[in-house]
Amino acid sequence: MTAGADLRALNTLQLHATAQHLVTVSSSDQLQAEIAGLDEGAVPHVLGGGSNVILCDHLPGTTLLMAIRGRDVLSDDGTKVVIRVGAGESWHDLVVWCHHQSFHGFANLALIPGSVGGAPIQNIGAYGVEVAECIEAVHVVHQQTGERDCLSREDCEFRYRDSVFKHAAGAQWIITEVDFVLDREAPVEADYPTLRARLSEAELTHDAVLAAVISIRRERLPDPAITPNAGSFFKNPIISELDIDILRQSFPEVPVYPAPNDTVKISAAWLIDQLGWRGEERDGVKVSDDHALVLEGCGARSAAPWLALAEDIATSVKDAYNVSLELEPRVIGSTG
Repeated sequence: MTAGADLRALNTLQLHATAQHLVTVSSSDQLQAEIAGLDEGAVPHVLGGGSNVILCDHLPGTTLLMAIRGRDVLSDDGTKVVIRVGAGESWHDLVVWCHHQSFHGFANLALIPGSVGGAPIQNIGAYGVEVAECIEAVHVVHQQTGERDCLSREDCEFRYRDSVFKHAAGAQWIITEVDFVLDREAPVEADYPTLRARLSEAELTHDAVLAAVISIRRERLPDPAITPNAGSFFKNPIISELDIDILRQSFPEVPVYPAPNDTVKISAAWLIDQLGWRGEERDGVKVSDDHALVLEGCGARSAAPWLALAEDIATSVKDAYNVSLELEPRVIGSTG
């Protein structure tokens, strides 16, 4: 256990947050022991790859850094493969490893920063694929009782960039391992417009998709190791078909994508871009010159300026379009 730990190296925004107590967890048994040692009623903070969080100045109590490793093949019938992966494994490293094993399903999700344990929480997705499509089960430990459980895909209540883990019903669970179902004979997924355009003259193979996704992401998104960022800072709003009909009366060019249950998804980047935010810099935080959904750090050391700029952007979008923007990264800790 480390007291007064600086978490700058453990979050991709490179914020100088401080954990009162930081514990690195390398097994489910250790996690249960750490929880058993907490004060009654205490709730730990949980960190993985630090790529989808905004850390406030202080994380009181105990912060658990999930470092559970392992990639185990549970079953293999020659086509379908089930693997169990530790929450502390790098997501992109897993994608590349699976590709080299011809375990297909993850190519469109390449180069997403963060850890395996964070993937179900956010239901990460890119280029027409969501990780929920490949999840069979999520292994968890209760953050107060230490109880172990295994949640099915249905239990996880996956939705667009959302899951039960982001709501009261599932927020008490800490993810330790994830079981994925992959397929040696899975079809290539290349229907997403950006990806389809990049591959228009190429043979549609899993190799081509993986290479194209990595190339596009490197062109459009800054490397967090060089430029502090959390990828997309806002979710693409999902609104009703009635609301999009109203919006299109004033803004017929707004990009729209299909979504379930009589809703549509609209481009948050387009909404932000039309209001002239690209390149705007305030108090050490900047809207990327290359992508309006990405905020970049250029000197900010605390969460406050990130949250202030995000709030101003969301307010302007609400005023202009009557559409609410929601943050993608989770806010952890407290200011002051």
